[in-house]
Formats: sequence, structure tokens, C-alpha cells
Amino acid sequence: MENKGTDEVEKLKTKFLSAWHNVKYSWALKSKTYFSRNSPVFLLGKCYHFKADDEDSPTESCSTEVCDAPPATGGDDVEAFRRDFASRVWLTYREEFPALPGSSLTSDCGWGCMLRAGQMMLAQALILHFLGRDWTWSEALALQPLDTETWTTSAAKRLVASLEASLQGERPSDPGPMLHAPGAPGRVEEADIHQREVYHRTLVSWLGDSPQAQLGVHRLVELGLVSGKRAGDWYGPAVVAHILRKAVEEATDPGLSGVTAYVSQDCTVYSADVIDSHQSCVAGGADALPLTDSRAVIIFIPVRLGGEKTNPEYFSFVKSILSLEYCIGIIGGKPKQACYFVGFQDDSLIYMDPHYCQSFVDVSTNHFPLQSYHCPSPKKMPFSKMDPSCTIGFYSRSVQDYQTISHELSKVLLPSANEKYPAFTFMQGHGRDYNLSAELTPEKREWPFIRDPQRAAATAGDFVLL
Repeated sequence: MENKGTDEVEKLKTKFLSAWHNVKYSWALKSKTYFSRNSPVFLLGKCYHFKADDEDSPTESCSTEVCDAPPATGGDDVEAFRRDFASRVWLTYREEFPALPGSSLTSDCGWGCMLRAGQMMLAQALILHFLGRDWTWSEALALQPLDTETWTTSAAKRLVASLEASLQGERPSDPGPMLHAPGAPGRVEEADIHQREVYHRTLVSWLGDSPQAQLGVHRLVELGLVSGKRAGDWYGPAVVAHILRKAVEEATDPGLSGVTAYVSQDCTVYSADVIDSHQSCVAGGADALPLTDSRAVIIFIPVRLGGEKTNPEYFSFVKSILSLEYCIGIIGGKPKQACYFVGFQDDSLIYMDPHYCQSFVDVSTNHFPLQSYHCPSPKKMPFSKMDPSCTIGFYSRSVQDYQTISHELSKVLLPSANEKYPAFTFMQGHGRDYNLSAELTPEKREWPFIRDPQRAAATAGDFVLL
């Protein structure tokens, strides 16, 4: 009887906490992000210049949301940047979706930000795979800035409804503002444009918030259970990298059969392992023949760029990485607050923020609304505030691509005068050739970041500091 009472108290506490997180992260605190017109802006390998031809002021700046730039080169680049940024897939906290595996939680508010950041990085890899880096969404410039008044008012209403429902033991009847599906699309002049939109919608559906979604938060939480993570726990960038790898590898949708994932070992990328990942075998057992370049590979590299804080010597390295078109971004953020880094200007990182609670969207329906999966407002953060623990991602379409990537990155990774240790390295051969996992159990080989309770106090984030 006592255990039953304790369970009821825990359930009530969970409901109150979920309700608080839902309202806390539904507040869209409106703040414009300003960019200098005198410095280039880099976004996942693309470079933009906001300065118009006739501008000479060294202090001028503009906001990408309301910048009425003249129809000159600078104005064109502002619009191009806005279109490019808003075309990236934005994954945020959601509420009122089906309960997550192993729990009664129906929202990831307050704890799922690193999973969402990982989903965004994975989405960028899939965009490169199916659509290419030059693709932009046709409705990107039509997105409206986040409306503070509308969302904060509805958030307050949802808090009251959630608390009342918690006391009554039922779900709130008012899920908040409904997202309206876009009107019927106009006639598509080219079949290629229509096909790209099909890919776009399919890609988002794979990342949806339902148990059936191949790469959705339900699937990621389910895979995390194997590594000792549960819904409601904090996920670090390295753990998320391994979860994403498993999700991609085990995806059953035929559309994902042409892509796989690889996670580096101890900040080392083993080239033979990546090349093996690029190749798959024809059915036929032991006599199966490899197919060269039959799969693309998403490469995840968990790194630590310093001790307690990011070492300033790595700032230029991060800039170099984000200047490459095959880079799919970096997941990291501030301590216990994850975000997805996609670019930079001067000494500030440009990122996409998952800390915004939105209503559940049923991606299994035809023509589900896409607007909430794209962000109109970039954010900036000083490099100095970046947490040193992060995961860097790259997309490699073929073995030839990988050879180019490893060659170019090897130059970026050359030690500087002050920083003698590169963030990661490339090695020839397989990881097994170096006997790295000879003493590890099969489970530990698959999930190298499973926590050992006896050594938990010695860890910092996902890494053991030696």
C-alpha cells in the first residue's frame, strides 16, 4: 500500500514538472539577432556578405529578420542567408505526443535538447544526401517571426489546463494553438521541384514524434535505454552520436538504405572503417561481393575542445570546420543546455535553439504543416561560452568524397604553435588493428559511453579526463 502511494506521488510530481517545462519553454522571448555588415557570415560552408556596394560605415549592422536592405549585392545576400537558414530543419521540444518508451512522459521539455540538436544535425546530412547543399525551401522567406504575445498567452493557458488535469488525473483538453496546414500548392512547373518537396516532407516525417518515425525522438529514447539512458535523463553529445548511428543503421525504411553512419573512436577516425561503411555486400553469405560506393556515410566525431572551458586555440579550428560544405554542423552548446551550431560571424557562433516547446504534429497525415519545422530567427553566441564537449558531423557521399574530406581536414588539424594536440586525427587501417577493444565486452564495444556507477564521479560529461 505504501509503495502504491509513493508511485502516485511520483506520477503527480512528474505531471507538475512536465507542466512547468511546457510553459517555461513555450515563452518565445523575442530578441533580434544583429549581424555586422562588414564581416562575412558563414553558414554550413556557404559564405554571405551583407555589406551593400555603396556602404562604408564600419559600425553598421542589420537584423536578418527586419533588414530592409537595398537591392544591391548586400541586400541580395541578406535574403539569400535568410532563405538558406530558414531552410534548415528545426527540431524543438514538443508536447502531447504519444508516451515515450519506458515512461509516461508525453513531452521532452527540459531534458531532450541534445536529442533535438542531434536530430537537426542528422537532418542536415539527409538534406545533403537527397537534396544537395544548394537546396532551399520554397516557403522559407514566408515564415513569420515567433510571436511572443500569442505564444506566451497560450502557454499560460496550457499551464493552468495542465495543472488542473494533473490534479484530476487526466490530460488537458486544450492542447494549445493549432497549426494550420498550408493552402493547396500551386501548379508545379517542373517535376524535379515537386520531387524535392516530396523528399523534404519525407525527411521531416522520419524525424517526427511518433513511435513509427524511423529517426524520431521515440526511437532515439528506445535506443538510449540500452546505454542506460531513460526518458527524462540528460544526454551528452557523444552518447547522442552513438544513438544516432544505431538509429540510422537499423532504419527499415527503404529510403534510408543508401545511407549509414560511423562514430569515431577516442577522437580518431579510422579510414578503413569508414571505407567499409561506404561499401555494402550483395546478398550471398560469405561469398558476397562488396559494392563500391553503394552507401553514403554520416561521420560523427565526439571531441572535447578543452578542460572546463573551450580552449581559445580551438576557435579558429571550429571556424574552419563550419566553413566546409560537407560539414553538417556541431552539436554542443552551453553546460546542460544543448544547441546546434551551424555557422559563425567574427567571434560569435550562429546556432539553432531547440529550447522552444511546440505542439505535437502528426507527420503520418498527408500534407502535415511544415512551418514549425523551420526557424526564421538565427541566434548568436560568443565562442567563449561554447561548452568544450561536442560532436562534429560530416557527410561523405562516396569513398572518393571521404578521401577528399580526410585530406582537407588533415590540413585543418595541423597543430598550431600554442595548441599541440589536434581535436581529432585520421588513421589508416581499422580500429581493430590497434587492439582498442580487445578487453571490452560486446555491449561496451557497441556503447562505449555506458556509465560505470563505480567510476561515475571521475567523468566529465561524456569523457574521462586523464
